[in-house]
Amino acid sequence: MSWGSPFFVIAIIAVSTVGWLINNWIRAKHGYSLEDEWGGKTEKNGLDATRKVELLTNENEQLNGKIGRLEERLAVLERIATDRESSSARLSDEIEKLR
Repeated sequence: MSWGSPFFVIAIIAVSTVGWLINNWIRAKHGYSLEDEWGGKTEKNGLDATRKVELLTNENEQLNGKIGRLEERLAVLERIATDRESSSARLSDEIEKLR
């Protein structure tokens, strides 16, 4: 095979094309944006990712609300436990309010 033959040129084009395909396959597998032949970027379709972010945001809001309520209850329990001047009736009233 000589360097100037058409088979050598076709081999270079084939190797370049296969390399480009493997590069894009690896990028797609790992979630990177893909490049087209003109250097433009094609973003990965993120419908599932958008849905997951929305669900996690809602769950985060719910958990923050629960933590806030638990902190309030803990503050009341700490106040009850450390209040030395409380009578037993007042203590039982506070416990009943927590239920």
